[in-house]
Amino acid sequence: MKVIPRDIYSAFILQGEPLIEGNQSGELHDLTFGLKDVFDVAGLPTTFGSPDWTGTHSIANKTAPIVTQLLNEGATLAGKTHTDELTYSILGMNAHFGTPVNPLSPNRVPGGSSSGSAVSVAGNLVDFAIGTDTGGSVRIPASFCGIYGIRPTHGRISLQHARPLAKSFDTLGWFARDTQTLLKVGKVLFGDTSQLAINPTIIIPKQALGVLSNELQEIFLLKVKQIFKDFTIEELDLEWMQLRNFAETFRVIQAREIWLEHGEWASQNLEHFGPGIKQRFLIAKDISEEAANSARDVRKVIQERLNQILTPSTIILVPTTSNLAPLLTSSAEELEQFRKDTFQLVSIAGLGGLPQVNIPAFKIDGCGFGISLIGSPHSDLQLLDFVHKNFGFKVVN
Repeated sequence: MKVIPRDIYSAFILQGEPLIEGNQSGELHDLTFGLKDVFDVAGLPTTFGSPDWTGTHSIANKTAPIVTQLLNEGATLAGKTHTDELTYSILGMNAHFGTPVNPLSPNRVPGGSSSGSAVSVAGNLVDFAIGTDTGGSVRIPASFCGIYGIRPTHGRISLQHARPLAKSFDTLGWFARDTQTLLKVGKVLFGDTSQLAINPTIIIPKQALGVLSNELQEIFLLKVKQIFKDFTIEELDLEWMQLRNFAETFRVIQAREIWLEHGEWASQNLEHFGPGIKQRFLIAKDISEEAANSARDVRKVIQERLNQILTPSTIILVPTTSNLAPLLTSSAEELEQFRKDTFQLVSIAGLGGLPQVNIPAFKIDGCGFGISLIGSPHSDLQLLDFVHKNFGFKVVN
């Protein structure tokens, strides 16, 4: 039986640390993994980051197919990991179960909603971990915790027996400390072992750089030129990429879908929700179907624009987040401003349904800050293979 290190970062849920041994053979037979507590494991509660959810829903009687697939390939499940309440946040702070410790920057938030999964990898508790990403919930904590993380093409991997948030954006994602593991897990989950070497043109939208402060923008570009010195990079002014509009379009569609999915249950439990979560549900309640349909029309135009510039030999490069991970002592106003700014960046892949990989490119004052590569639809393995072959051992700190 695999020995699981002691959880000194509060990565795993309070309900316990289930340990299910994987098969003795398989592509992942020597690896351990953590599982975001939105996925069902038969015989265990799925808390969805909420004690009220646990109290009003029965114990799972079936295991999510994705978990069975990983176990069959030899990976050992170390435990279920913390998530933000109902996964409706990107910070990793849960008013009910606490905040997992960011191993890289203990005085800063770990990022969410896949907080425990990211922390379990960054803290060397497991080899990889499964999360979900709706609005940055894998990409953001990967950046904050200084690890690799991928949000796949929307719909590419099954989310059966996982709690949904906003289905037209929800994706399964995963974390790893090295590109070899990130790629190996991808080959298993995608059911594809083909090698897809590319020599892409890398596009940096000036609009994405504009989300950063002048100081951070200067540092970011310097690091990018160091890491990508062997590749063709084009900084382009994409006038149609109005990122504030992107973020608002994403927000409206997401909020409407969340209310349709969980509004009835949430209405009965609002008074128990943690800070920020209650307010977001109340805002979501007021989003009309007409407003959501209008936003969906805008999304279609954005997707068409993105697909015009993204080809199998083109990659978009952006900062993963708008700033360093907020301090745990940040005010509610500071946290909300960070959330609004960062949504401008994560909404690109979200609206496009595109694969995005976070590279733990560098640190600033000891804090992780990620570079993200966004690929064309269904170029997931191509993107992972590219990252592994070119940057697995070239990360600049």
